Amino acid sequence: MSAIDDLIATLARLRSPGGCPWDLEQTHESLCANLVEETCELLEAIDHGNDAHMVEELGDVLLQVVFHARMAEERGAFSFEDVARGINDKLVRRHPHVFGEAKAEDSAAVLRQWDAIKAGETKARTDRGGFADAVPATLPALLFAAEFIKQLKKRGLEIDDSRKPVQFRGTSEELTEETAGARLFDLAAACRSAGIDPESALRRHVRKQMEQADNAHKRRETL
Repeated sequence: MSAIDDLIATLARLRSPGGCPWDLEQTHESLCANLVEETCELLEAIDHGNDAHMVEELGDVLLQVVFHARMAEERGAFSFEDVARGINDKLVRRHPHVFGEAKAEDSAAVLRQWDAIKAGETKARTDRGGFADAVPATLPALLFAAEFIKQLKKRGLEIDDSRKPVQFRGTSEELTEETAGARLFDLAAACRSAGIDPESALRRHVRKQMEQADNAHKRRETL
């Protein structure tokens, strides 16, 4: 048996009668916080460049995938095999320049092709087409905002996000990862002093921008 097979068998044993009481009590919903926590710990390991820590944290994230797949299999919905097959089929489908006859000379062409294929798949799943359908609402607020901006660009409704000199602590300087981190930290501290939840504030602002962008997009389509 492979290590993956061993892991799947271990989860099945933990979830079987006479297995672990805690594991048996879990649901998809109860494990949501664990998935977020394990993902954040993996990001920390990546930030620190710690390979041993990455192995451990990647394993914890994989455990969450296998756990959810096991629970779904128990109710006859899908299995880990279905999950693995689905992502493999998607990779092949979205890389026709590798597995088919399409051409992509550079990474920019690859991304354009990927987005075009993904757009076709998304359109097949839903005919609503609003920003709320394209941006996962469960993303943390900063990622939620970044994904919304990405979708704006795809629809030709760009905002000015160029790396131009910005005012920061009384000086004009180029926005870098370091200065961006400092500005966000200062803003988080200011929000705390003002009794504002920065996560909720940003999420609400993005939702307002989504509504405005959807309306603008609809107006453009009617012209």
